[in-house]
Amino acid sequence: MTESSTSTSAPARPRAVLLLSGGLDSSTLLALAIRDGFEVYAMSFRYGQRHAHEIAAAKRIAESYGVAAHVIVDIDLRIFGGSALTADIAVPKDRMTADLSSGIPITYVPARNTIFLSYALAWAEVLGARDIFIGVNAVDYSGYPDCRPEYVSAYERLANLATKAAVEELSRIRIRAPLLDLTKAEIITLGASLDVDYGMTMSCYDPTADGVACGRCDSCQLRLKGFADAGRRDPARYVGVEAR
Repeated sequence: MTESSTSTSAPARPRAVLLLSGGLDSSTLLALAIRDGFEVYAMSFRYGQRHAHEIAAAKRIAESYGVAAHVIVDIDLRIFGGSALTADIAVPKDRMTADLSSGIPITYVPARNTIFLSYALAWAEVLGARDIFIGVNAVDYSGYPDCRPEYVSAYERLANLATKAAVEELSRIRIRAPLLDLTKAEIITLGASLDVDYGMTMSCYDPTADGVACGRCDSCQLRLKGFADAGRRDPARYVGVEAR
């Protein structure tokens, strides 16, 4: 008589698609999703943005975390224009801190998060993933309408009306935005607790040709204020500041 042994393998991690821009928020989001046990499929976009150095940052970060796959989608939003990030319009600089979340600035890219989430939703269906992570934030942000909790909830409802998985398999899609209600300082503190290397990230809207942050655009100002409020030094390179 022979004995048979049953080996117990670790349960498969749930798959998730995560929008990875290469910036501070999405890098923190990636570390958080991995900590929470997800098998992450990262998606970045080369959409004609003037701050294309963020694509190189996204590649570094995805490789550093060993994501299951990282795709870079090429779309050209310059054909529409309408934003300082995709058209020949000056990026606002040196705005007062109180003005950064007042009104919708010219750096808003029309329907960008809706477009990005739609691509992520399509990939999630193919992968059998039920979770889509997006690093939007409604506290310290630049007034974008597609960074609000109402938007996230509305898109989740749409996803569950528009997908085969939700309609036929009754498997709900979840749009996860865990940074939504955090300040920039709280996001940085969270990232530090997860050992995020913020030196790899790129937040600037108008970096130099070799990828040095301007330190003056809305994104740079929000980032610098976040690090100051968190009591930490920002490892990013800034124009006129020696590398730390």
